[in-house]
Amino acid sequence: MSAYLSGFGNHHASEALPNALPDGQNSPQTCPYGLYAEQLSGTPFTAPRAQNRRSWLYRIRPTLAHWGAFLKVEAGDWRSAHIGDVGPREIEVPPQPLRWDPLPLPEGEVAFPQGVHTLTTCGDVEAGHGMAASVYGFTRSMRDEYFYNADAEMLFVPQQGGLRFYTEMGLIEAEPAEIVVIPRGVKFRLEVDSPSRGYLCENYGPPFQLPERGPIGANGLANERDFLYPQAAFEDVETLSKLYIKWGGNLWAADIAHSPLDVVAWHGNHAPYKYDLRKFCPMGPVLFDHADPSIFTVLTSPSEVPGTSNIDFVIFPDRWLVAEHSFRPPWYHMNIMSELMGLIHGQYDAKPNGFAPGAASLHNRMIPHGPDAEAFAAASRAELKPQKLEGTLAFMLETRLPQQVTRWAWESPMRQAEYGMYGQRLESRFDPLAPTGRGLG
Repeated sequence: MSAYLSGFGNHHASEALPNALPDGQNSPQTCPYGLYAEQLSGTPFTAPRAQNRRSWLYRIRPTLAHWGAFLKVEAGDWRSAHIGDVGPREIEVPPQPLRWDPLPLPEGEVAFPQGVHTLTTCGDVEAGHGMAASVYGFTRSMRDEYFYNADAEMLFVPQQGGLRFYTEMGLIEAEPAEIVVIPRGVKFRLEVDSPSRGYLCENYGPPFQLPERGPIGANGLANERDFLYPQAAFEDVETLSKLYIKWGGNLWAADIAHSPLDVVAWHGNHAPYKYDLRKFCPMGPVLFDHADPSIFTVLTSPSEVPGTSNIDFVIFPDRWLVAEHSFRPPWYHMNIMSELMGLIHGQYDAKPNGFAPGAASLHNRMIPHGPDAEAFAAASRAELKPQKLEGTLAFMLETRLPQQVTRWAWESPMRQAEYGMYGQRLESRFDPLAPTGRGLG
């Protein structure tokens, strides 16, 4: 039997002890096994039924009993987005394409959350819109340490090494090419077996959901059944522990006397889940031209403007290229959306050089970008027979908001200082005497 429950956004029910779920009532006068009933709501109570996210937890102690005297602690290079009266931006960065080498794995023992380094932020964590994009590197597991994010839903994208999330609802394990989403307010302990590196997106806006397929119809892209939720499991452990909270853009910590992962049973749809990106069914042009990247959207966080996302999580997996009479890589363009890209494994076809697995790039709102000179030349000469891209997996976090670069990201030795001028190597090929174009030799 599978260790997971399947179905994106479904109302799931799971219990670690028989009959731990109350029969027919969410909050009876007394719960089975002497448990406490606690509701965890990820959306306003009056959100439409289709968008409403909430779960009922039946736990040994309510969260209120896992509370301590919280003190603000140093967040290192982990940042949150702020606007309004909080002062100037951390650093002013010129408008240009940016790219970073992979994050070196840290020396010594580094666990979550200390191993998180933020590249960009946008929006406002307190206003509930926008996001933060970070890279992480961990070399040890959390030990009697727990965390929850009150500000954001968290999307983990492992690139090297597996992650093991012991959550209030149960265990989720993930390897590179899988993603894990932890909703606001869900507590967890993160363990690793080996040095691990990857990406983290904090979503301040509405929870991620599956995009509408529109003219694609009923099938394709990500399928609901491939999203996996944990089976109930619990810890009844009384030992001195530390609970971290990300709240109001700051990191807080308190000593507590027991493990907060004490949920014996739960039901609802506000719960952590994982998805294997290799199960994504890509769509694309079958005759000519190049499809917009939105055709590869796995998850979307909508905004109040129809058709304009707070965040789109987009992937570029193995797929066939069959377009005729076409420039197959992404064309040169300027976009109202801003794009942060990462590479999980393989090679990205539009940037064959200098963009290694674990790296990241940023092409902000209305900043021009496209293939480098080598990719342009290769695509312009290529024999346009059917070609399968294999062994590649890149992703993009696309948002309607301009992304602000952190001081750490701008001053980091990982930043490729020369990358912003890569377009200058694209030479003029204009010839008024060659109306059919000029070859590349």
